[in-house]
Amino acid sequence: MFDFGTAGLIIALLMGLVLLGVHVAVALGVTSAVGIYLVTGKMRIVEATLASTAAEALRDFTFAVIPLFMLMGEFIGRSGAITDIYVAINRGLKKIPARLAIATVLGNTVFSFVTGVSIASAAAFSRIAYPEMKAHRYDRGFSLGAIAGSSCLGMLIPPSVLMIVWGILTEQSIGRLFLAGVLPGILLATLFILYIVVRALMKPELVGEGSAHIDHDKVRVEDGFDSTQVELPTGQFLTSLAGVVGIIGAVLGGIWFGVFTPTEGAGAGAALALILAWIKGMRWREFIDAIYSVGKTAAPIMILLFAAALYSRTLAMTGVTNAIREFFMASGLEPFVVLAIIILIWFILGMIIDSISIMLLTVPIVEPVALAFGFDQLSFAIVGIIAIEAGLLTPPFGLLVYTVKAAINDDQIGVQRIFYASIPYWLVMLIAVLLIIMFPSIANFLPNLLM
Repeated sequence: MFDFGTAGLIIALLMGLVLLGVHVAVALGVTSAVGIYLVTGKMRIVEATLASTAAEALRDFTFAVIPLFMLMGEFIGRSGAITDIYVAINRGLKKIPARLAIATVLGNTVFSFVTGVSIASAAAFSRIAYPEMKAHRYDRGFSLGAIAGSSCLGMLIPPSVLMIVWGILTEQSIGRLFLAGVLPGILLATLFILYIVVRALMKPELVGEGSAHIDHDKVRVEDGFDSTQVELPTGQFLTSLAGVVGIIGAVLGGIWFGVFTPTEGAGAGAALALILAWIKGMRWREFIDAIYSVGKTAAPIMILLFAAALYSRTLAMTGVTNAIREFFMASGLEPFVVLAIIILIWFILGMIIDSISIMLLTVPIVEPVALAFGFDQLSFAIVGIIAIEAGLLTPPFGLLVYTVKAAINDDQIGVQRIFYASIPYWLVMLIAVLLIIMFPSIANFLPNLLM
């Protein structure tokens, strides 16, 4: 018979292994095997569960959606289309304070629609935007804070890898999750821009005001290999804009209106992105590099998802989820206190492990608890994704901050300064969480309207 001692042992074993540095997939697998054995007492059942879970994972086409969307983003990123759009946005905001930082937020918003990975956004815009902001005498910490903070939009605006993982773990519609992230993503981008404008008005030296005149008709761009002063022909910009908007519209529109499944949409998006990259001049070697890069990133995620499927099955067999839900229900705590505890756990875990690992460890347990307390499923998913992703900006292991630091190759600014400059964006994300909790319709409006 199940007891809380067994639940405590399973959770303590899992967190202990993770904190000792054991790979999350291994920790999930070991914990699952121990949990099933504690309940059944038979190794044969442990082996059978492992085998059946692996076989089902290999046959599940849903898992293919992650590498396909990542491949779509990789092709578009390597085509140079995002750089073209960033340059055009930059030119279009000439008379607005902090236009380069605002262009970075808007550029990250566009890039989020094609990549779904925050770290990819941070690496790309560290190379695209930072040289331009340095050339215009922006404060370096302020510049890198804007890059790191706005990169978080990649996890919220579809097609987000975190949304796909959340949908797989909770068996929700990925299409509805994608729709649920659009308005919160726009809200978060708007709040980032408001913060940037207020800071620029309060302290103009942060954005290079008063520095020597700089020719705004030429834009310094970095494509990952070298920085040059380039002109952007109108035809080149229109090709990039039409290509990116067309791919986003075709893929997300097709998913939302039921033309194809998320997996089919991801495949179509990867094919269209390959065509755009070919039109923009991507070479064979870059094509191979793109596939290799996606493989290196996606393979560990696939292994994690398999381990998470085993972990979820173990929780169901052992009754851990039911026990934790009953514990909170019997505690007498108010629903918002329970939600605050969940968010606090996510913030703490975000300081030490990555977002996908946090999601795999906690979502199968906390989502049933939240639903039992009457929280809306879609808005809770969006709140969870924002709260988990906020951990990428927090010390000591904020992955976005370290990604930005590694990408800029600038010895004059340390990682501590980037962490400090990212704090306001973390606070803005907390404000967004509170707004979505207070007004769940921000997340629910589009899914209820279109699906």
